[in-house]
Amino acid sequence: MQAHIPPPPGYFVQLENPDGLFLKKRTRMRRWLCCSCQVEENYQSRENEHLKCNSDGHQKNSKVVSPIKPEERKSSSLIEVPALSLEELKEKTDNFGSNALIGEGSYGRVYYANLNDGKTVAVKKLDVSTEPEPNVEFLTQVSMVSRLKHENFIELQGYCIDGNIRLLAYEFATMGSLHDVLHGRKGVQGAQPGPVLDWMQRVRIAIDAARGLEYLHEMVQPSVIHRDVRSSNVLIFEEFKAKIADFNISNQSPDMAARLHSTRVLGTFGYHAPEYAMTGQLTQKSDVYSFGVVLLELLTGRKPVDHTMPRGQQSLVTWFCGYRLLQD
Repeated sequence: MQAHIPPPPGYFVQLENPDGLFLKKRTRMRRWLCCSCQVEENYQSRENEHLKCNSDGHQKNSKVVSPIKPEERKSSSLIEVPALSLEELKEKTDNFGSNALIGEGSYGRVYYANLNDGKTVAVKKLDVSTEPEPNVEFLTQVSMVSRLKHENFIELQGYCIDGNIRLLAYEFATMGSLHDVLHGRKGVQGAQPGPVLDWMQRVRIAIDAARGLEYLHEMVQPSVIHRDVRSSNVLIFEEFKAKIADFNISNQSPDMAARLHSTRVLGTFGYHAPEYAMTGQLTQKSDVYSFGVVLLELLTGRKPVDHTMPRGQQSLVTWFCGYRLLQD
């Protein structure tokens, strides 16, 4: 078959059958896009190879975990961020070394990088098993996330797939996370908190984070459940502008039942809604509960769980509810 030449990096990547790529406003129908950068070829002669993007935007032969299946070629593609080369990301992060490490989240480590195009990004190296999800599924999720655009939601800047490696590049938060500001950098012994926030700075952070969460819940179709709202996932920029971050793309299943139920324990202890322990369900309401804990943390400066506190006061929510009862 005749090969399709891909566009250079930075352009939209779109393959055949583009009809219906964009979701209609207010529709509740779940419609999912598959996205990849590939060409059609004879799979019998090259069953163990597929084509992937180089850093210059052109494709080259590369060994992967599994060959592309015919059904993958039938899917439409639209990724609104460029594919990044593994070589560049290794170079800019000192081969993902400790000097470039700036954080560690629920789904992987995060590294600082200054890309060749001048962008400063936070590169998340996702934790994957020896048999990661198929490329087409991962790229479907990347396609969705690449189209999430809001001033209070951290935006994807690029992605990379190379064998078992999955990398996502996001905006870099100059002031770190809300957790860093309130309690010191997470995971760093002896880390000191950031500047003491005044009342108006706290209000702005709260409003910005609320707007970012509202965007995921109310303005995106289909709506998105964040699943891990916490102070570490509220990033702070210049003038204390806040953005919601660390949205886990792997938990956004097309199947609503799969999105609500998961065998993996999601979220972070101390931020969980009480019903999650009983039902195993995560919903928009679960996100709102977790956001309420973030608000308490922001207003009081206390951690959600602090084992240095006396018994009965270690949980921020329990302590606050008891305090309110005493006041009433």
